[in-house]
Amino acid sequence: MKPIHATLERWFPEKRLFLRSDTETRFIRLSPEMQLAAWTGSSVVVGWTIVATAILLMDNIGAGNFRAQAERYQWTYEQRLNSLSADRDTRLAEAASAHARFETALEQISIMQSELLATEEKRRELATGLEVVQTTLRNTMKAREEARQQVATLTENGENGAVTTMPEEALGTVTLLADALAETAAERDQIAANAEEAIGQAADMQLELRLLQERNDQIFRQLEEAMLVSVEPLDNMFRAAGMNPESLIEQVRRGYSGTGGPLAPMQFTTSNGEPDPDSERANAILASMDRINLYRLAADKLPLAMPVRSGYRMSSGFGQRWGRLHAGTDFAGPVGTPLYSTADGVVVYAGWLSSYGRLIRIRHDFGIETRYAHLNTIDVKVGQRVSRGERIGAMGNSGRSTGPHLHYEVRVNGNPVNPMTYIRAGQNVF
Repeated sequence: MKPIHATLERWFPEKRLFLRSDTETRFIRLSPEMQLAAWTGSSVVVGWTIVATAILLMDNIGAGNFRAQAERYQWTYEQRLNSLSADRDTRLAEAASAHARFETALEQISIMQSELLATEEKRRELATGLEVVQTTLRNTMKAREEARQQVATLTENGENGAVTTMPEEALGTVTLLADALAETAAERDQIAANAEEAIGQAADMQLELRLLQERNDQIFRQLEEAMLVSVEPLDNMFRAAGMNPESLIEQVRRGYSGTGGPLAPMQFTTSNGEPDPDSERANAILASMDRINLYRLAADKLPLAMPVRSGYRMSSGFGQRWGRLHAGTDFAGPVGTPLYSTADGVVVYAGWLSSYGRLIRIRHDFGIETRYAHLNTIDVKVGQRVSRGERIGAMGNSGRSTGPHLHYEVRVNGNPVNPMTYIRAGQNVF
């Protein structure tokens, strides 16, 4: 201990701290060990202060960087959100424009159909008038031939001198026959003039009929082009939604099996009994119009609308997520955001269901079911029939959820499909 004490004496010599009062004087002895302990404690305090100050400075600098980065992220997110909002508005405008064009096409098709029916009626009237003229002409020609035969017979009898050998009683008869022959000749000339006039009228009617047929062909071509432009996008829309257009139309037709009216097939016949090409083309156009009408009925029953109309963003899509199938699309937004039915249907479930939280299930036609999960409130009850666009609840954060959002599913015959397929299909056409 003495060498250590001697070393400490060299660095920290013993000191005394005097404390003097009016009556006495005292001192405190500061040994080398005590000075070493005080120096060590002071060094530790100073070192801790320096380290703590450095840590605080680094935290402040890091927090400033984090705030700047967060601000940059927020600015980027807002720009992306504004871009998505503008894109959504553009898509809505395009959908409204497409719907307006579709309505205009339907109106033009209706006008063309009325013109087609009026033209066909006029053509039938002209065909009937032509048949009457042809019948009159044939009768006229036959009467003319008979008159010619009568004149030839009378002329032949006069040349043979039959008149000179006849008795006086027969002279009156011959005179009557001569007068009748003159009248017949005049009538023959009149019939010939009428026949020529009838032939001219028939030629005019043939020309008018040909012009009418050309007009019909033009109307048919316009209608057929309009049908092609209108039906093909609808076929593509339902195929994009994962549905067979033919089976879909057959199901709708079974539900709407009434017949008659302007879309009923027309039956036109010709005098020779062969199929009328105009009738076949008209029936093909009416079949296309009936197909469009059936598509309209089917579209009214499919979930082609958006379940959320404002104040949302798509936070997660359909597909594999964390090794499992995410069977729907998530729309994030504030709690209480209104939610709407995407198609006509019947509510089959409305309540709490495990990780779904508050859940609404709506059954639609064609084996389709939609689900609305993690709700805050439910505004419908089981067995209630709802229409497209009708409010059914509000967005929430119930069940297994990391934040307020809507988990929206579309299932066909129990199998989940991508809801955006139906939503995009509706936006692209309507």
